[in-house]
Parts: sequence; C-alpha cells; structure tokens
Amino acid sequence: MSLRRSARISVRTVSPNSNSLTKETFSTVAVKKRSASGPSLPVAAKKARSTSKVHNNNNDSQTETATRTDAPALITTPVTPVRQRRDGPQRSRAPPLTPTPSLVNVIRAPYSTGDIDNASPPPDRPVEPHVTNATLVTPGGTRSVAYPDGLLRNSALPKPTATTSTLLDEACAHLVKVEPRLKLLIERHPCPLFSAKGLAEEIDPFRSLSSGIMNQQVSGAAARAIKSKFVALFHESDADGPTFPTPAQVAATDISRLRLAGLSQRKAEYIQGLAEKFASGELSNSMLMKASDEEVMEKLTAVRGLGKWSVEMFSCFGLKRLDILSTGDLGVQRGMAAFFGKDVQKLKAKGGKWKYMSEQDMLDKAAPFAPYRSLFMWYMWRVEDVDVSVMQSTA
Repeated sequence: MSLRRSARISVRTVSPNSNSLTKETFSTVAVKKRSASGPSLPVAAKKARSTSKVHNNNNDSQTETATRTDAPALITTPVTPVRQRRDGPQRSRAPPLTPTPSLVNVIRAPYSTGDIDNASPPPDRPVEPHVTNATLVTPGGTRSVAYPDGLLRNSALPKPTATTSTLLDEACAHLVKVEPRLKLLIERHPCPLFSAKGLAEEIDPFRSLSSGIMNQQVSGAAARAIKSKFVALFHESDADGPTFPTPAQVAATDISRLRLAGLSQRKAEYIQGLAEKFASGELSNSMLMKASDEEVMEKLTAVRGLGKWSVEMFSCFGLKRLDILSTGDLGVQRGMAAFFGKDVQKLKAKGGKWKYMSEQDMLDKAAPFAPYRSLFMWYMWRVEDVDVSVMQSTA
C-alpha cells in the first residue's frame, strides 16, 4: 500500500479593488510516490525536504506581514497602563514606644520657660525613693521640697536614704549588685534624670498635668499652639510675659471660653475638673510631695483625663519618684523581654497587651531592683534603643 504526501501553501493577499482580505489557494505540490515497502529516502533527501519546509514557512510569514502592512490602520482608543504593585521587601515598623509618647513631652515641664530655673544645682538636700524628690512650685511662685532645710520636720515621712548628689550613684550600685550585666549599660548611658542636675528641676504639677492632657492624641506642634492660646486667654496684656494660669482662674472660666484655645469639649472639661480639684485643696503640692506612690496613683487617676500610664510617667519624670514601674508601657515590656533572653522579634507577631511579657512576670523580675525601679525602667528603655529623649524633652 502506497503513501501520498502533499503540501498546500496558502497566503493572505489584499484584493486590489477591496479592503477585505481574501484567501487564495495555490496549486498542490506533488510529492513523489514511494512504496511503503520500498527503501527509505536517503538522509540527505530528508534534510533537503525539511529545509524546503522551513523556507516555505518563512516565505509565508513574510508575505502575510507585507500584506497586512498595506492594509488600512485600525484606530484604537489609548488605554492608561495599570500601575503594577511591587513585591519588594516592605519595611517593618517598630512597635510603638509608649501608648502616648507625646504626652511625656510636657510631664517634666517646669514653671519657668526653661527646664531648670538656675543652671547650677541647689545645695545638697536629703532625698528618699518613695517620696517626691523634685522641687514643686505653684503658679504664685511658692517652692517646696520633701525635707526642707535638711531637717525631718514631719515624722510621717520615711527617713531619707541619700542626698541629691549621691542618689544616682547609690541607685546604680544597687542595680549592678542585683544584675551585674547592667554595669556596661549604665556606663554607656548615664542617666541624667536622677542626677543632681535633674533633681534641681522645678515642677508645677498643675501646669504639667494640664499640659499632658492638652498633648493627648495631637502632634507636638499642635500641642504647643494650643498651650500658647490657652495661656493667652488669661494674660492678654501681661507686660511681664504670659504665665500659666492658676487653678482658681481656670476653674472659674467657662468651658466655651477654654475651647477658644483649640481644646475639644472633653479636654476642656478634663482641665477644668483638674483645676477644681487643685483649687478646692483635694489635690495640692503638699499632698503630692508627701503621699505614698499608691496614694498619688489613687488621687490622680480619680481625675477625668488621667489614666494609670499618665500618672506613672508624671510620678517618674515629673515628681522624680524612684520606685515606679510601668508594666503597661510597651517599650518597658520589650526591653525587659530582650534583657531576660526572650526573642522579641518572634513575640512581635503575637497579639494582645502583654505580648512581650506578662504583667506578673514583669513585677517578679523587677522586684529585686526596688526601691530603684524607676531607674531600672529607664535602662530597660535603653536595652531596645528606645528614644528616651522623647520622655525627657519639655514643651
């Protein structure tokens, strides 16, 4: 039985009298008959036939291209290309340093325009970790310290354990004794907060707490603008320059007028409520000076607008109390977890408030560092390179 092979070549051409494409079929190229049982074609003949097919296909493609070029161009509507998403590596965002770090900017805000009224530290005076070691002032200029004239005039106060010039050295020595690994961290990062210079800062509690409320959930620039307008409400023509209003002035001012400074309704109510407590004597510099850490927390969190974290930051950075540990601060959690050998990068993906370390675990591990847990907390921020200058800058 014989086999017949044939090839048909067809191309597209343009009719000279029409724009439509027609199809013309050429004659069939006959292929030489060969018997199925006959000898196969030589290799050279096969190669020649294969080459002929390739040549014919190339001619076919070129002919079709030339024919389509002569055809009239189709009008197409331009389409804006869709921007493709890049699948490159995305920058990982560090966890927030604190729940509201902008609030700490003004916790240490003193009564005057500078951090410290006098650059040179005052004479050495007694201090104790569980009392207020800062000098507190009122808008009227009255100053008070826990141990005036170095004498124990109030038997209710605990006996002082150090002085302003020796407190930091004794606290650092205690930390290193409990955990020798802290020595290198302390040498690299001296803490200015509880130094003699830091303890010389004068703090107006009403101003600092009011400024903290103003700073909640706004940028630093917006907070400064609000504070300037707030002060101007009470000192429109003060020749000596504007000073922060007294609690009595703010308590007697209508909410609508307080809002002219840019305060929301709620913040204006918070600040007026705080002013009323200071004006009535429920809160006072004397109470904040001599009360225990627990009493300060109880009294201040009773004020609307002041939460636990806000009071902890005020007690540490404002009042200079030495035994404060903020377990709810994410920076402290992260630092402690890293310091005690946990994989913080792995824990980062974990959800919840206590994703780095549980509250009880933090309290247990920090207990040996008492009564200097404020200093321990400061160094836990440093473990993970938390920018503590945010905590220590003023408004």
